[in-house]
Parts: sequence; structure tokens; C-alpha cells
Amino acid sequence: MGTTSFLKRAQARLRIRNQLLRECLAELLAVFVLILITLSGSAQMVTSSGTKGDIVTAYMAGALAIMVAIHTAGGVSGAHLNPAFSFAMCLLEQFPWWKFPIFMAVQILGAFISAGAVYALYYDAIWHYSNGTLTTSGPRETASIFATYPADYLSLSNGFLDQVIGTALLIMGILAMLDTRNKGVPKGLEPVAMALLVFCIEISMGSNCSCPLNPARDFGPRLFTYVAGWGAEVFRGNGWWWVPVVAPLLGATVGSALYQLLVAFHHPEESDPRDEQNSLVLVSAAIPPDTKISPGEKDAGGMLPQKN
Repeated sequence: MGTTSFLKRAQARLRIRNQLLRECLAELLAVFVLILITLSGSAQMVTSSGTKGDIVTAYMAGALAIMVAIHTAGGVSGAHLNPAFSFAMCLLEQFPWWKFPIFMAVQILGAFISAGAVYALYYDAIWHYSNGTLTTSGPRETASIFATYPADYLSLSNGFLDQVIGTALLIMGILAMLDTRNKGVPKGLEPVAMALLVFCIEISMGSNCSCPLNPARDFGPRLFTYVAGWGAEVFRGNGWWWVPVVAPLLGATVGSALYQLLVAFHHPEESDPRDEQNSLVLVSAAIPPDTKISPGEKDAGGMLPQKN
């Protein structure tokens, strides 16, 4: 009873009632969890010289982190996790434009803090592996633990296209999964499906530049490496740093447009009961054709933010 009473008193004192602030805190925590696991998988691979992990385990860690992050904030902020997704939701009028810069700043901050946590966690391993020198290139470089860098053969234009295509595929896949009038993912399985989507993109499109797909995932940790000892070289190099920031936003635009133009715009009108019946059968064969479902029950599990 004493513990319960203490928790209730603490909640009464600390509970935040401002909706925007609650969303920002949830988004911050979710991005922190996502990037913490993602970068830790990379750190384990790099600092062990591949003996305690490889590129597949690193990608798997990042994909599985998606599940944890969505469960962390999905019911509060929608678990955007990625400025490219927030941007797509704004384009589709599912998220207010005035919130976009706020969410993007929170996402970058969460990624920055995560990079600091990973640096602290693998501090000894990083300095041991790098022989006491923090570099962005060479056989003992460690900057790629935190941010993405292009392969030696990759041009900026090809890298830009890589990120546009990869992010477009990501956004198209998410929109399809959340589309209740298509073959949507069963309610509650969205985190698993999205993790698998990210994993399949990473293992098929990751060789060029490690598949960032997320401006916050790349820019936040890159900013951390700038202040933590790697220096300005993380922004110089071949001028790559802006590609993972800009290209995913263009990719989100392309992915959103393609799904709307080729699929969503052509759904039958909901007012036609025969079309609605067919749509229900596609979503779940276990639902009798004459079963009526309210609009609230057809919602995609709260993954898409409400219009404000």
C-alpha cells in the first residue's frame, strides 16, 4: 500500500497534461531506444572486428529496435521515429505542418543523446579498437559506428538516388500496411511488419551507404561525433553529410505520391455497401460479409496521427 500510495502521489505531481509535450517526450524516448539499439549493434560489429557480429546482425538489431520503439510511443505520439515519415504524414494531411519542425528537432535530439549513450557504453572498446585515434577513414575508423558514410565507389548523385529509392519504398510499405482498405496488417502486428520491412530494405539496399533512410538517425549521431572528438571531418569528407538529410525527404514525397496515385486514389467509394463488403473480406476472412464495423473499429491501431 505504501508503494502504491507513493507512486500515485508521484504521478499526481509529475504528470504532464499538455498534449504536445507528452507527444514530444514519448517521441524522444522512442527515438532514443531505436538509435541506442541500432548504433550498439554497429559498435559491437566494428569494435570486435566482426568476431561478435556482422552486417546482418547489425541490420537485425536496427530492425528489431523498430518494434520496441513503436511499442514505446505508438499510442502517444504515433511513433514517427523518422522526419521522413513525419513529412509524408504532413503531405497526406494526417499531421499538421506546424508540428513537423518540432518533431524533427525532437527526433534529432533523441538520436544525439543515443549516440552519447552508445559512446559511453562502448568507450573502452572504441578507444582500444582505434588505437587512441578517432578517425573517419582508414582501417581503424570508428565514425561509421554512429553515422553513415558512402562506399569508396559511390558518387553523390548515385548515393542521393539510393536514399530516394530506399525511403520511397519504406514509405510505400508503411502506407500499405496502415491502409485498412487494402490488405492491411492485423491490428497489433504493425510493429513486427514494419521491422521486417526495414530489415528487408537494409539487407537488399545497404551496400552503397549503409541505408540510413532517416535524417535524424544520421544527422544526430554525426553531430555528436563532431563534438566528441572526431572533428569537422565528419561533415567534410566528400560532402556526403547532407545526402542522408535531404534525400529521404524527397523519397518520402515520391513514396507517398506513388502509393496515392497508383493505389489509394482508386479505392471504391465507401458509400457503396458492396465495395465495403469486399473490403472487409480482404482485411479479414474471419469476419462475416454482413458484419457492420464502425469507423473507429476500422482504424489502423492508432499508428497514423489524427488530424489537428
